[in-house]
Amino acid sequence: MLRVDYYQVLGVSRVASDDDIKKAYRKLVFQYHPDRNPDSKDADAKIRELNAAYEIIGDAEKRRSYDRLSWGDEPRAEAVDLGLILDDIEQKLFDEGRKELFSILMQNVARVRAELGVIRERTIREQGYDSFLEPVVAARASEILNEFVTTDMNQRKQRLVEVATDMLVSQGLAKRSDEREIRSLRSRLEERFHKGRIHGVTSALELFYERT
Repeated sequence: MLRVDYYQVLGVSRVASDDDIKKAYRKLVFQYHPDRNPDSKDADAKIRELNAAYEIIGDAEKRRSYDRLSWGDEPRAEAVDLGLILDDIEQKLFDEGRKELFSILMQNVARVRAELGVIRERTIREQGYDSFLEPVVAARASEILNEFVTTDMNQRKQRLVEVATDMLVSQGLAKRSDEREIRSLRSRLEERFHKGRIHGVTSALELFYERT
């Protein structure tokens, strides 16, 4: 299976304007519409492909999310393993979540130091001496995560996950007709983003950790 590039589907470059994308979409829909190609067995499939591409890169917010998650400027001609595609998208979502929370904590060093005090007390209580005990740190990160996550951040996460899900469905990771399969895939991607956020908090805490 080849990777699907939505820009290539619509025949536009990655720097195309929104207006150029709209014009290209309309031109291709007109060209491949089943009513104009009654003898073509592929017309319906082509229209679905065009609609899927335009749904993402024809929307400014979804397009930005797609560009953040996509596989580079050049479409890949070689067949690729679906497992590798899934791993790649999951890693990108994890990194997006990690960078988001790490950046926030880096702007609030006083809070980081306060949290390290809480973690230090819990660690000593559990094992009798101070160290950077990852399970304790991760548990505390989970407890305080929602204090830093805003509505805008969650909306951005949902856009990224929505686009990532659509990208993976277009690659065959789930059937468009199977809503249960798509929900499962979406939940998996949301969990990876969430774990990235947790890791962002723990990374910030580790950066300032000093053993007493």
